[in-house]
Amino acid sequence: MAGQNHADTLHNSDDLALIKRRHASLGGSILFYKEPAHIVRGKGIWLFDNKEKRYLDCYNNVASVGHCHPRVVEALTQQSATLNIHTRYLHENVVNYTEHLLSTFPEELNVVMMTCTGSEANDLAMQLARMVSGNNGAVVMENSYHGNTCLVSQLSTCLGSGNKQSDYVASVEPPNSYRGSFRADQRLSDRQLSQKYANLVDKEIQTLENNGHGVAAFLCDTIFDTQGGLVAPKHYFKQVYKKIRAAGGLCIADEVQAGFGRTGKMWGFEHFDVVPDIVTLGKPMGAGHPVAGLVTTRAIADEFAKRSFYFNTFGGNCVSALVADTVLSIIEQEKLIEKCAQVSVYLREKLLLLQDKYPLIGNVRGLGMFIGIELVRDRKTLEPAQEEALTIAELMKREGVLLGVTGRLGNVIKVRPPLIFSKENADELIDKLDLALREIA
Repeated sequence: MAGQNHADTLHNSDDLALIKRRHASLGGSILFYKEPAHIVRGKGIWLFDNKEKRYLDCYNNVASVGHCHPRVVEALTQQSATLNIHTRYLHENVVNYTEHLLSTFPEELNVVMMTCTGSEANDLAMQLARMVSGNNGAVVMENSYHGNTCLVSQLSTCLGSGNKQSDYVASVEPPNSYRGSFRADQRLSDRQLSQKYANLVDKEIQTLENNGHGVAAFLCDTIFDTQGGLVAPKHYFKQVYKKIRAAGGLCIADEVQAGFGRTGKMWGFEHFDVVPDIVTLGKPMGAGHPVAGLVTTRAIADEFAKRSFYFNTFGGNCVSALVADTVLSIIEQEKLIEKCAQVSVYLREKLLLLQDKYPLIGNVRGLGMFIGIELVRDRKTLEPAQEEALTIAELMKREGVLLGVTGRLGNVIKVRPPLIFSKENADELIDKLDLALREIA
């Protein structure tokens, strides 16, 4: 879906001129679709382009409470009109928010550190882990993404050959029970799958120790977005956490995407009966406003503070804190987590009916409102249907539905709408996906 040159596919001359201007002035300028969507307005679950075409947004998890939610807009504009300044003055907003945020976590996790982006949050989490553990190494997933700072880009193994992996990074096979080394169709139980995938971490721990780095942290996105939206076996994280902690490392849950209700629980790690040492946050935290952070224990925060100094000019400023607090209140008061859990079950049931109808759909999986639809050309060989996935994304855009494509093989349709997604929205998605599948069948 991403590309640089749209001259051969774009028919709107005005948009082509804008794209040329964009490429001329913006570094790393990447756009979705052969004919990029020129989005100018959003409201609720809908996005509108410059021709007033309406799109059902099944992709954007950042505006988690819906695009331009009136309460978020009011909080942002009123506080911006009153005071917007750096974080080194006393202000109620950030204290109110951190107290509110901590009320959603297990009691062991009782300290917040604020940043502006998820990349910064993961970077800071690794700094804490290295300082507290005394080690330098990190265990991450193959094809992982955790951000774009100098440090976490090294931990983002999906970034390709241009980003050479350092010897303080060890990447482990993700727990893919559909096409991985250990699969559900091998008649392995959930506990056996958990154990077999967790045991793969042993080799990576040993590699880091042999390289002289030891293990500072295990960093993992709890919904495995770049691996194709996987659902880990129930006991996987518990067993991995035990191994990492025995090696002297900390366990970091990257909840930048999974957090704030996306999975049908407030935090993705809650599905796996574990408590991480550090949880990183971002994306939906401000419903489009750049605010992020991490939550950790008092012991870890105090140990870090003894030997280092942290501040962030804009992280946790009075505008960002009020916006984030408003978003959290909306999630709670509008019962969006409960709604997400209910509607996601309904949507998956409908997708499974499509799977019965179309052999192209090899697997449907996900937690809450983060669903992966893996496309294969052959259900026995699992040959990935990458071109078909891209084609479906284009056809769905034509029909007024925005979706994503993800996974190491680029063959997984990603459904990740705002949490206000309804059963009626699900029906529209299914109807149009049915048409797209029929067209390429």
